[in-house]
Amino acid sequence: MSVLQAYSSLSSSSPRATISHTLQLISGAPPIDPPSCKALIQLIIDDLQAVIIDGSPSRLIRDDALSALSAVKGLGKIPHGAQVLASVPNLKCLMMLAIKLETAPDASNEALKCVANTLLLSEPARTRLLSQEIDGGNICVDLLQKSATPESTFLSSRILFLCTASSLQSFSFIESIIETKRTHFPGNGTILDVIAFKLDDLIASMKVGTKMSRDAMTDLLKLTFNLLVHYPKLAPSELQSPGIVCSPVDQKVMGDFWNSRLDGILPPLVRAFQTIPLSSPNPLTSPLTHIIHSLITIPVDASSRAVWFGGTCPHSHSTTPQPSPPESTTSSPTGSAHDNQSTPKEPKARHIERAISSVISAGRRSFCCSPRSDSPSAADCASRAYELLDMTLAHFLPGDIDPDDPAVRDLCKIDGDTSLDEIVCPLVLLITRFCLGDNDTKTRIRQWLVPENLDRTHPLEKRADLLGRCLRLLASVYHSRLKDAMGEMLYAMCDSNATTLAGYFGYGNVAGFLYHKGVVSAPPVSAASGAPPTTASGLPINPITGTIEHPTETIDMTDEEKEDEAEKLFVLFDRLEKTGALPPSQNPYRKAFQEGKMG
Repeated sequence: MSVLQAYSSLSSSSPRATISHTLQLISGAPPIDPPSCKALIQLIIDDLQAVIIDGSPSRLIRDDALSALSAVKGLGKIPHGAQVLASVPNLKCLMMLAIKLETAPDASNEALKCVANTLLLSEPARTRLLSQEIDGGNICVDLLQKSATPESTFLSSRILFLCTASSLQSFSFIESIIETKRTHFPGNGTILDVIAFKLDDLIASMKVGTKMSRDAMTDLLKLTFNLLVHYPKLAPSELQSPGIVCSPVDQKVMGDFWNSRLDGILPPLVRAFQTIPLSSPNPLTSPLTHIIHSLITIPVDASSRAVWFGGTCPHSHSTTPQPSPPESTTSSPTGSAHDNQSTPKEPKARHIERAISSVISAGRRSFCCSPRSDSPSAADCASRAYELLDMTLAHFLPGDIDPDDPAVRDLCKIDGDTSLDEIVCPLVLLITRFCLGDNDTKTRIRQWLVPENLDRTHPLEKRADLLGRCLRLLASVYHSRLKDAMGEMLYAMCDSNATTLAGYFGYGNVAGFLYHKGVVSAPPVSAASGAPPTTASGLPINPITGTIEHPTETIDMTDEEKEDEAEKLFVLFDRLEKTGALPPSQNPYRKAFQEGKMG
């Protein structure tokens, strides 16, 4: 007898043990044929509707709800089963069951799991759930506000995340939940206040290892990201840079526009960014990565400076104290365990907001050469982001390894089929936004990376610290997105000035990046650029390598030895010309003969 026949043969007078056994058989049964699957789902849904919602006779009783919904969940995990659940009557029934069974949390959650799986498999179901007939979106907002466990928070967040994935399908719902104030909600009574409360609650749960708290945080942040991305496109919003041209709604780029209604989400996101327990050895895992995704949509400006950077205070070049360095992630003799850092200051604005769209499709304090200035408060996001970048690159690029080494790609795949581009780019973009949005923060970050007393006796790009890793990434072939993002970060850090960039890091290290910026030759050295022409001890810095420029030694050679060397060079250039490797017009000996300089 098939499971469909077994269930159909049941009645309200069947023994409870028989009904329970049949439901268990359905939950553990192998996949059944589509027609039987659809019919069986509808039978069980109708019985649940009758007994729980309508109060009419049914094969089932209220105590069977959990087992029955588990059976429906299993049947609905395949597309043809999800089609049945995606109908308006069945979605409405499942949402009503979630409400009616609130006194039985496991059964209520099982109903929400059925809805979440259906929305994942059926995109039309997302629009139907938000319809007035079901009003599932607002029901889930209320369930999220009332959720008392990470599992219930996870399920409500997952459903809302799926429903808001497309702004075209959910624009009116997104506007409504952000703008509508509900008297029974905390704070201002909007969805953002609920999210803020739940983020703080989940951080505490994660710290004590509560089951599903990490998953709940991840999906709550996915919902947050959808709201932060879509709402500024839907509602009248302010341009974040004078250079941005106003675009139609469907062409607005994330980060170009902002609406002040969203301001309240920054403090809880910053708290989460600062206090979330970090994974090891790679700190950039979910849900921290989702916090970063949300943060890069939020403006960094004077009005939000205190939230972003806490008690850090602007300093000038003339009054910069030298704090002692914290623990370092470097072990190389050319690292910066002896490099102290200061906190100067300089100006600039924003430039790479549009790069953000292409990117999204730590309990240990350790800097490579980077102490924080003046013991800033724990809310200093610049310090936290810099620390995370140092830890992450130290893990994926240990020592002075080439970023294009196959071992790096293999290491990235240990945590999943991903790449260094996907893992690190959002964090690099966040640091870039800090540099573009706040002058003092830009200066502090630059001082952490290239302090005034940086050891420049060795090639900068070969250092086994964050500075060396950043410069090696600029020459990467495999990690193209991270290469570009890293270049933009260093460029923003240097006042978006090519001369300053070359002055700090050496033109040779940044020539490729500057070429794509339209700078095809070494920019002239300028005292106004702010880049140091000499080290802290007064030694001149080579503008090409960024290292100490040693005076050239006079080579004593006899006239005969000079002639021998000249002959060797002549033979070499002649051979290059004959093989076609050197055009005749570029042969220095031929040019000298033609110009009569060789007698």
